[in-house]
Amino acid sequence: MLALMVPALMNGQITLKGELFDSTAGQKQTLFGANVYHPQSQSGTITDENGEFSLEISRLPARLVVSYVGYQSDTLDIKDVSFISYGLSPESDLEQVVVKTRRSSQFISSFSTEQVIRVSSDELLKAACCNLSESFETNPAIDVNFSDAVTGTKQIKMLGLTSPYILITAENIPVVRGAAQSLGLSYVPGTWVESMQITKGAGSVINGYESIAGQINVELQKPVSDQPFYFNAFLAGNGRQEFNAHLNTVVSDKWHTGIYLHGNQRQRSVDRNNDGYLDTPIAKQLNVLNRWQYIDGERGLVSFINARVLRDHKISGQSAFRADLAPQSQNAWGSTIETDRADLSAKLGYVNPDITWQTAGIQGAWSLHNQKSSFGLRPYDIDHQSAYLTLLYNSIISDTRHKIKFGLNGTYDHYEERLSLDALGVNETRFNRTERGIGVFTEYAYNDLDKLGVTLGLRLDQHNLLGLFFTPRLHLKYQILPETTLRGSIGRGKRIPNIFSEHLNVFTTGRNIIIETGSDRPENNPQESTGNFYGLHPEIAWNYGFSLQQKISVGTRKMTLGFDYYRTDFERQVVVDWEQVGSVRFYNNVGSSWAQSYQFDLSYRPWDLFDMQLAYKYYDLSTAFDSGDKRPILTPEHRVFANLAYELKGIRPNHPLKFDVTFNWLGNQRLPELPQVAALYGQSFTPTVMTLSGQITKQWGPHFDLYFGVENIGDLRQDQPIINGDQPFDSDFDSSMV
Repeated sequence: MLALMVPALMNGQITLKGELFDSTAGQKQTLFGANVYHPQSQSGTITDENGEFSLEISRLPARLVVSYVGYQSDTLDIKDVSFISYGLSPESDLEQVVVKTRRSSQFISSFSTEQVIRVSSDELLKAACCNLSESFETNPAIDVNFSDAVTGTKQIKMLGLTSPYILITAENIPVVRGAAQSLGLSYVPGTWVESMQITKGAGSVINGYESIAGQINVELQKPVSDQPFYFNAFLAGNGRQEFNAHLNTVVSDKWHTGIYLHGNQRQRSVDRNNDGYLDTPIAKQLNVLNRWQYIDGERGLVSFINARVLRDHKISGQSAFRADLAPQSQNAWGSTIETDRADLSAKLGYVNPDITWQTAGIQGAWSLHNQKSSFGLRPYDIDHQSAYLTLLYNSIISDTRHKIKFGLNGTYDHYEERLSLDALGVNETRFNRTERGIGVFTEYAYNDLDKLGVTLGLRLDQHNLLGLFFTPRLHLKYQILPETTLRGSIGRGKRIPNIFSEHLNVFTTGRNIIIETGSDRPENNPQESTGNFYGLHPEIAWNYGFSLQQKISVGTRKMTLGFDYYRTDFERQVVVDWEQVGSVRFYNNVGSSWAQSYQFDLSYRPWDLFDMQLAYKYYDLSTAFDSGDKRPILTPEHRVFANLAYELKGIRPNHPLKFDVTFNWLGNQRLPELPQVAALYGQSFTPTVMTLSGQITKQWGPHFDLYFGVENIGDLRQDQPIINGDQPFDSDFDSSMV
């Protein structure tokens, strides 16, 4: 969508023109690619090769936020349409600058109709390790946990629902889906991420029909604004080594390119609890991204071309396991996951130079994912080819309070899976399918930039497996008082579950896998034919909720209080049932499943350079199992979160010392009703969990940082995380109870 590069016009045609330059240069040195942003309308532009910009706004006076990498950002008060000429100061001159206000590292814009949490690079640096799956530790909106005790895979949840219900995109192109659903977050290195936007509830119809709980969009580093050279090295106590390098260069006055390198490895065996199993996998990853960026301000063109290749290998299981031997020739249980992936994507955005509220964009992506893995005696291989194309047009109706978007997108997915449904790997089963879909959409948005905002989205899709279906989404915002904002949303989502790639932890057990197809069981809609994916029906859900944001004055400062409530009602869900001895079952629910999420949060800066975030979350969840309606296993009912961040400037303001501490408390979590679980743990719920992590960062100017962090400061450990670990080829073996 090129949302950051496409300026918008708001309620009128006041044109601001100006230039940005280096204030310290002997001769005027203009800044090419500097950002100019109008917060009221959330519109912006960038300067051309002459350092000049042109931006349409609705009214005066106005404020513009100007920024450029390596320079101190500033806010300009604009009272008339005179030509703006402004010099930015390099960050090395920060001791000469007095910063009166500073935006929080994560915030919700008062002008946004949707509840979108905007996360800046400052927030990501609070936990500067190591990939996208580890970038949510300081964010109360996202829950992070391990999926099992063997593979070290981290999974995220939002609104009480796991990541398959969250649409995860990179610059609005889906990236973590299909074969990459369980491990895909670890394929996005943290240093590649420039910022994130987290949307709770129903997302935009522009991005498809699959999102149910929300959307996470990642903005990647851009060659035009990233540093010419960047290097990062990381070493962890568990043997993990990592490096990142960015190399950006100017090819011509319109072309920029960057090569982004990432590598990590863990070659040391670690077994701190002496249970005979590796605490973390032996792992190695090489990840290379090449980005090309094209900017032609005169013709209103912006383009990105990306190519990425990835190789990721993991070995886990018992310490005695040898990956170079066939699983059948050894007594030790182990797992290997070998992934090779290639991605190509491109996007082109156009702004009509004469009518700047008319914009158009096209974006496309292709990926090839090949994964070969084994878990004990059981193989699991998956090949996934994917293609994606979107065409988008933006304009206004009558005036710029009324905006309209419409377009179409097409998707193609081909899956080939080979696995054994029995834990001993005796019988091999193959699941192959091809999905093709095309959809048209339109989205109308009204925003008076004062009190009311409305976004209504509609899309119609034709899919070779799902048929013809309709997806509506609605977002509302009302400014009750100047400091009180109410938002609401409702939307429908539909998705085809990839039951194996989304639940790799079923393979880290000795259970047999049972798929109960529509012909084997009663259905809510018996006249509907069984879907051509594992014999199951697709998942369909409605998500609706509201949020209230209140800013109050505490002395001379503002405190932000927030409350949100969201409910997801499943018309149909694919249930993963762990509560039968010796098996894990997949089937469509025969009753009503739902998830309710309540969150209270507080953000406050009691004094300069000190930030605090507090949050409490309550989840009320119910899944329609065959044995009755129950709370899903291993999902806490309560969560308490706190993050404190302090920056000590010292004598030299551009050499700060930063401190960050994050606290999490998780309530009891239900365990499966199984005899071996009761015998091992002696109770049906887990005890409460409390964790503490922290990081200290020392900066020497804008170009060198040194950070030291500790996770799990209290060294909290789960007693016996693996059930029947001394008999790994027995049906009671289970490493998923973490």
